[in-house]
Amino acid sequence: MNFYDKHVFFCTNQREDGSACCNNHGAQKARDYVKRRVKELGIPDDRNRIRINTAGCMDRCGEGPVIVVYPEGTWYTYVDESDLDEIIEEHLKNGRVVERLKI
Repeated sequence: MNFYDKHVFFCTNQREDGSACCNNHGAQKARDYVKRRVKELGIPDDRNRIRINTAGCMDRCGEGPVIVVYPEGTWYTYVDESDLDEIIEEHLKNGRVVERLKI
């Protein structure tokens, strides 16, 4: 049994040369939002242990801001907090992949 049921990695990379990167899209703010919302919603709980992590470059900058959820290995992009809320509710809480945000 793993200690966490899900690991969520947010690319928060900021490229010094100004080229495309996730943090140009507010990735750190998005990561902080998801971490806060997961706690507010009472996730993790006894049946659903989740860890929200920061990651460096995951080399998918052309996809927009990205996150990956393990152990499934599901990659998402997002535009705003409503997208993030949908990922929290559907995938993290209920275990259903959000197909429209999947990359």
